[in-house]
Amino acid sequence: MAAHLSYGRVNLNILREAARKELREFLDKCAGSKAIVWDEYLTGPFGLIAQYSLLKEHEVEKMFTLKAGRLPAADVKNIIFFVRPRLELMDIIAENVIGEDRQRSQRDFHILFVPRRSLLCEQRLKEQGVLGSFINIEEYILDLIPYDGDLLSMESESAFRECYLENDQTSLYHTAKGLMTLQALYGTIPQIFGKGECARHVANMMLRMKREFAGSQNQILPVFDSLLLLDRNVDLLTPLATQLTYEGLIDEVYSITNGYVKLPPEKFTQKKQGEGGKDLPTEPKKLQLNSAEELYAEIRDKNFNAVGSVLSKKAKIISAAFEERHNAKTVGEIKQFVSQLPHMQAARSSLANHTSIAELIKDITTSESFFDNLTVEQEFMTGVDTDKVNSYIEDCIAQQDPLIKILRLVCMQSVCNNGLKQKVLDYYKREILQTYGYEHILTLSNLEKAGLLKPQTSTRNNYPTIRKTLKLWMEDINEQNPNDISYVYSGYAPLSVRLAQLLVRPGWRSIEEVLKMLPGPHFEERQQLPSGLHKKRQQGENRTTLVFFLGGVTYAEIAALRFLSQMEDGGTEYVIATTKLINGTCWIKSLMDKLEAPPF
Repeated sequence: MAAHLSYGRVNLNILREAARKELREFLDKCAGSKAIVWDEYLTGPFGLIAQYSLLKEHEVEKMFTLKAGRLPAADVKNIIFFVRPRLELMDIIAENVIGEDRQRSQRDFHILFVPRRSLLCEQRLKEQGVLGSFINIEEYILDLIPYDGDLLSMESESAFRECYLENDQTSLYHTAKGLMTLQALYGTIPQIFGKGECARHVANMMLRMKREFAGSQNQILPVFDSLLLLDRNVDLLTPLATQLTYEGLIDEVYSITNGYVKLPPEKFTQKKQGEGGKDLPTEPKKLQLNSAEELYAEIRDKNFNAVGSVLSKKAKIISAAFEERHNAKTVGEIKQFVSQLPHMQAARSSLANHTSIAELIKDITTSESFFDNLTVEQEFMTGVDTDKVNSYIEDCIAQQDPLIKILRLVCMQSVCNNGLKQKVLDYYKREILQTYGYEHILTLSNLEKAGLLKPQTSTRNNYPTIRKTLKLWMEDINEQNPNDISYVYSGYAPLSVRLAQLLVRPGWRSIEEVLKMLPGPHFEERQQLPSGLHKKRQQGENRTTLVFFLGGVTYAEIAALRFLSQMEDGGTEYVIATTKLINGTCWIKSLMDKLEAPPF
């Protein structure tokens, strides 16, 4: 089912299997038939660990979504609530349980908190008078979920907001715990590098946990050579820019959730002759996107402008393969052709899907509005007119374009100018509030707290120095056969990935001055390995680095790191981990708040 997780440098199937084993053990504690009541947000991440078939093997007969009111009827002995530790969910659970008690049903209730138990939640259940109704109250530590052969995510949607707005470090604790789980399975990581306040916290927590568990470590030869912890706020620019890789654009336009994307159905229907006016399907087409699909693995990290030629080449190869059937004369040849048929048909259907997706995206990327937006983004990145009110942004506000589009551009201008002049900032704020409503005043305040939209405090703008020193803007990039990571944004090299690249060669000492201009400390720690576990590297063998983005990572940054892994003389292969897979839209959305109108 998850073979693609074991294809990479590090076999991430081990992590998935460990998570599945724990889930089975918990289900077996609740003897008899079961119904699971899901906190809806968890169904996606859980789907990557266990399909319905695994649950069915352990007597799970029904599944419901957690909602207020009575539970649906189900002839089962156990009802298990799978929930995040949130107070508002406890009230719904209490309502469900009280409704069942009134029915006098002889059922056992259980709660599984994901990823941690919470005393506050248990207190709330006690206040509601239902805590005693639960036989098992346990936690299921689902910190890092394997998304692909080189990608792990905690899917904690509010991690950035919690760390930078609310000063809540819970998600950093979960990160440290997740990294400890990883080290228990894959060996101690000898070197830890980091940049940023949150990175420092996570590293400190890891080192403290290691001291607490001293002596109980598994004797495993380390799989990872180093860990790089990066705060999202070290590089606020990258997520604001429009991603230009195939996977990045799919996420920008249709948003990829837990490895799936929902697409407009009309592009995916095969019209048969004579069915002219047949109704088109209205349900969106849901497709899974990961490296298990050969064609997707090949094109996902390419710049979108390079995807068309690959698809047309593939189409020729596939039709030539199907033509081969006419040449099969002997029984042996026919047999051989038939044995290849399932693979060929899968390739043909995969090609048809991706051709349709590429057409959908091309309609957008060739539009005038997309081009205008991209032009302004690239002007900001290259430092053109970042210190005055931008006429394109003014026009967009006047036309009442989506607010998120405006916020992404204004924040980008602010980041590229190290803050906006007070006069410019006040002008933008006034225009936004008068056009989109005063309830967005909280959102603007949040963006300021997070450092995305702020007044200029010093006259010196460091961004041009950072851009030049780290070569963040490259002219004349080759989108078809790239030779630098900047191809993922057609000219802009993600600062976060540039830092990872320079850490390997020539090392961060060469960029000390620039590192001081970026927020938060930078550091290096070494973890002692038990004797006999030091890796002897074969000649020409690559190092393996785990890069952990605290606060979210974009698909374009992932593509850039994969590009570095594949470089002939790179010498390092990357595995990527994050608190959440993000794009500019969902990232800004997580920081938005609306003022509620008074109830009277």
